Amino acid sequence: MKAMILAAGRGERMRPLTDRTPKALLRIGGQTLIERHIHGLAQAGIRELVINHAHLGGQLIAALGDGSAYGVAIDYSAEPEDALETGGGIHNALPLLGNEPFLVVNADIWTDFPFETLPASPAGLAHLVLVDNPEHHVEGDFALSAGQVTQQGTGRLTFSGIGVYRKELFTGCAPGAFPLAPLLRKAMDAGHVGGEHYTGTWFDIGTPQRLEAINRIVINQQ
Repeated sequence: MKAMILAAGRGERMRPLTDRTPKALLRIGGQTLIERHIHGLAQAGIRELVINHAHLGGQLIAALGDGSAYGVAIDYSAEPEDALETGGGIHNALPLLGNEPFLVVNADIWTDFPFETLPASPAGLAHLVLVDNPEHHVEGDFALSAGQVTQQGTGRLTFSGIGVYRKELFTGCAPGAFPLAPLLRKAMDAGHVGGEHYTGTWFDIGTPQRLEAINRIVINQQ
């Protein structure tokens, strides 16, 4: 399985930290967000990676190179400065991701999720990892019942930013910027999205305050 790390976002809510540094290169516990994912993917045996980039993307390439220092091979998917949103970014990278199902992870999360446990061939068009709702998103995103993810239902959970997708999810999409969520919702309504509930470590690095708070937690755990 190949994996894509989404790293093209401008990180507006992280300003001024992201004015000169890509969000994916911000550090927690001395390690950049994106390096954390690369090490986790490599440990899971996933060594063919695609990383998209836009804002200050040259810094990502300079920092990570071809991936050999991490025991992986990295291809880069360049986007315009204003980026292509999640759906458009994945669609733009499909030629690099191949025909088999692929893993996608947001660069701006911090987690110990074991990537090796994800299904290499999801039954439907997508398999999403859901987590408990954080304080800043108490309403959640989707419901999960008997391994199926739906738009409506009790016990709503938050999408973690980790998923496995089939390229067929993007059938009919045109090049350009567009969000991922509408594609997922359409697939959910057709019963084509599975998922799981992960209860381990997961943080969404959305603001400088959250970055600082999570840094304190991680450093204290070391």
